Amino acid sequence: MEQSAIAPDPLFSIITVTFNAESTVVPTLDSVDAQTWNDYEHLIIDGASTDRTIQIVNDARSPRRRLLSEKDHGIYDAMNKGLSLAKGKYLIFLNAGDTFHTSETLAHIASTIICEDYPGIVYGQTQLVNNERERIADRHLTAPENLTVRSFSKGMLVCHQAFIALRRLAPLYDTRFRYSADYDWCIRCLQHSRRNVLIPEIIIDYLDEGMTTANHKASLKERFKIMRYYYGTIPAVLNHISFIPRYLKRKSRKLKQ
Repeated sequence: MEQSAIAPDPLFSIITVTFNAESTVVPTLDSVDAQTWNDYEHLIIDGASTDRTIQIVNDARSPRRRLLSEKDHGIYDAMNKGLSLAKGKYLIFLNAGDTFHTSETLAHIASTIICEDYPGIVYGQTQLVNNERERIADRHLTAPENLTVRSFSKGMLVCHQAFIALRRLAPLYDTRFRYSADYDWCIRCLQHSRRNVLIPEIIIDYLDEGMTTANHKASLKERFKIMRYYYGTIPAVLNHISFIPRYLKRKSRKLKQ
């Protein structure tokens, strides 16, 4: 597909954070380049990779792609750099290894935004895929038809990659959280959004690499702290108890893979 020049204020800023991502970044680049909707910029925020990531990105040249490679203080610091550079009306965070579901996905999102008169947040469903891009399962949580701030008291109902926010209402990520700042960020976006619109289909294929037990436990602790701050201690405790069957189900699925 012939690549046209980037508009000064594109509809989308697609932000991809990378660090030593040579084994995962190619499908993400290919997915973005395959989109039939061209009104976007693609920002690659790299943490000074020492593998072939930079070479791969440079080989996939596009007038709509920009690369920043320098040391950072973690993924959310890198995302904040992407936010600071973004010029698009809407933000999409598409990490290395994650892809749009089809080549028409961005066009569908754009159509929804325009038809719905530019809502604060547009969101959709997510499926899990493996390294061969084969479907594993639907995400363990389903994006609801009606999304509010209260919705996230039940956990992160919408995958971060499928949560598309109007840039002017999006805050910076709170880098005090190492693993769950995206959960906090989505809640704060919802606090400022007057209208949220569901795309009732899969829009993102999420690479299911799995998380280490240590990181998972740290993430749960951070999420509990965030949930308690926004929704209160008792609801946070009760909701985390309700997460146990969900956790056991996910663990069982991983053992069967």
